[in-house]
Amino acid sequence: MRLKEIYQNEVIPKMMEKFGYKNNMAVPKIEKVVVNTGFGKLISDKSSGEQKKISDAILEDLSLICGQRPVLTRAKKSISGFKIREGLPVGAVVTLRGKRMYDFLERLIRIALPRSRDFRGINPESFDRKGNLTLAIEEHIVFPEILPEKVKNIFGFEITIVNSAETHEEGIELLKLLGFPIKT
Repeated sequence: MRLKEIYQNEVIPKMMEKFGYKNNMAVPKIEKVVVNTGFGKLISDKSSGEQKKISDAILEDLSLICGQRPVLTRAKKSISGFKIREGLPVGAVVTLRGKRMYDFLERLIRIALPRSRDFRGINPESFDRKGNLTLAIEEHIVFPEILPEKVKNIFGFEITIVNSAETHEEGIELLKLLGFPIKT
């Protein structure tokens, strides 16, 4: 069953029963997923040609994982200690909504998290006060779209799942009911 169907058929009734919502529209839902990576460390001491190759490879892998082209983030100011110049690309970010968001979350829950090394469940401390979840993927090769044999630079990224929950408990319960492996 697809994640959106699970939300509509199972999560909404259970959340209404547990938290006493009077209307379907009051039930919290996932609004967006933000995938963010920083690769400034990988390109800091390379020549401009090598920097371009590395950043293009990372952007290509991220677009394969997310199904959407990432936006390049650039350094706002120069920092000599880190060998960073103003305007140098240092990261990439993708904001997913709608169908792409649900497809990405489904692959994350069912494939990527179980394949990641030493994964024992999502720590409840990864949630903020509003119930938004932020988790880190240390190696991007846990996603099936990436062929490990062809990857030259393994990078990690951060995933933030933003929902409309008002409290910490509502956010945790929403993601638990959607099938996220959260430690208890």
